[in-house]
Amino acid sequence: MAKILKKVDVLTVGVGWTGGIVAAECAKAGLKVVGLERGDMRSTEDFVQVHDEWRYAVNYALMQDLSKETVTFRNSPKQKALPMRKLGSFLLGDNLGGAGVHWNGWTYRFFPYDFEIKTMTEKRYGKNKLSKDYLIQDWGITYDEMEPYFDRFEKTAGVSGEAKNPFSGKRSNGYPQPPLKNTPILSKFEQATTKMGYNPYRMPASNSSGSYTNPDGEVLNPCQYCAFCERFGCEYGAKASPIVTVIPTALKTGNYEIRCNANVIEILKKGDKVIGVKYVDTKTLEEYIQPADIVVLSSFVLNNAKLLMVSKIGEQYDPKTRKGTLGKNYCYQLNPGTTAFFDEQFNVFMGSGALGTNIDDFNGDNFDHSSLDFIHGALVYGLQSGARPILSNPVPAGTPSWGSEFKKASVHNYTRAISVGGQGASMPFYQNYLSLDPTYKDAYGVPLLRMTYNFTDQDRALFKFITKQTEAIVKAMNPKSIVSASQIVDYSVIPYQSTHNVGGTIMGADPKTSVVNKYLQHWDMENLFVVGAGNFAHNSGYNPTGTAGALAYRCAEGIIKYHKKGGSLI
Repeated sequence: MAKILKKVDVLTVGVGWTGGIVAAECAKAGLKVVGLERGDMRSTEDFVQVHDEWRYAVNYALMQDLSKETVTFRNSPKQKALPMRKLGSFLLGDNLGGAGVHWNGWTYRFFPYDFEIKTMTEKRYGKNKLSKDYLIQDWGITYDEMEPYFDRFEKTAGVSGEAKNPFSGKRSNGYPQPPLKNTPILSKFEQATTKMGYNPYRMPASNSSGSYTNPDGEVLNPCQYCAFCERFGCEYGAKASPIVTVIPTALKTGNYEIRCNANVIEILKKGDKVIGVKYVDTKTLEEYIQPADIVVLSSFVLNNAKLLMVSKIGEQYDPKTRKGTLGKNYCYQLNPGTTAFFDEQFNVFMGSGALGTNIDDFNGDNFDHSSLDFIHGALVYGLQSGARPILSNPVPAGTPSWGSEFKKASVHNYTRAISVGGQGASMPFYQNYLSLDPTYKDAYGVPLLRMTYNFTDQDRALFKFITKQTEAIVKAMNPKSIVSASQIVDYSVIPYQSTHNVGGTIMGADPKTSVVNKYLQHWDMENLFVVGAGNFAHNSGYNPTGTAGALAYRCAEGIIKYHKKGGSLI
């Protein structure tokens, strides 16, 4: 029988960026908060001398153990879904801080267009720009409403950048720190795009360009450009993460407790309210019930949706009738790009996760789509994140795939290749959704989440268009030769693409079309909040973390208001 624990004011399920932000703000306001984290405890000290590419980048030492819990996948509802046995397309974070520990640090604000995409698309292009099979909808909130929360997250993370992007929404402040160092690689991208009439600007980075103290008193150290950001924790404390910012802030209040190795298996409810959660200690397998006045789902996109489904909270989306909201609008991203080869050499090994320069001339609705068969677009960027030797092997077209000629080309081109990438938006499609798998279960007897997803005609058209733009940019750099990414056909979970999964618990102004309101408060259970990239009604050409972090600050504000007054927040 599960042991019943003492009730707390606020309980967060997951302690990453969103759970850490909610905990810090609520604890500062005097609320008693418990954070349940299914992984282990960890800190900056755990990352000293971990520049082991084989262990961490290739074999995913910081990621989720799929032998205990995974997802099943299929391309269409007609197929049988099978478990993903090895991480590939996306990397599920594990342990305290989640994926916010091993991210690269790209920190963007979604465009005003993103928050009102249906209204703005129809106003400019009419109601028939996309077929009704694409379930685009407004988010129930505007960029102007979100701006103060973006500003707060950027200050917490000490973002290094330059506010010169002509396409961005209005800002109340510049970035907290100047951009990271410029390099010959980034200068080539900047010169080429400027000459072409585009508007390059430095990538906003949560890699600290200098010594920085955030508004809560947490300190970030200067980036050392060691090239071990993505898939690694930062031993210098130079990359903003939950374990060096919001989690220490919450702990300092004395109102916050973290319990690691606590895997939540069910949200408990009574009538129209939740009363707590049931969780399993992953070390002892003992079960506990943690009562709470307010429950916040702040784990990864997929787990938030799964917990609502297994707890029977909300109406599951049905692609046949298109009714229901839970699991609806699951979206991903696209990764077109082109690699250029030169005679001159570059210091490709040194770098930082978000050391880059980019343009938004082909992102959002910043260009005319009237004659195009897609909407939205892609961030186009030049990046110097550090070319680690195992996973970095650019070779020109026609190079043999093995043997002496392959080795010779690999060695020669390692320091002579520059890539221009694109990160394309993903629009919701009626047959792309999340649900529970009827066959497979995790190590605790809970059904696995089933992902039904494939690329669409919109995706393929956007991918082809952005590939042409990256080709034009690298050709303007006068390379010897170029190689472009192959055109996409069907989505696969095998090759890595991005961990920018969104949707499934979308926000909105109407309970008929969304899971939560604009404070991330569940429509059916007023003391349940769900926060993260799952709230996105579609995906942008940007990374999701900045927007998810801003939503977490708004959610925390709503939780504090709810704790005082109760009831619906809208």
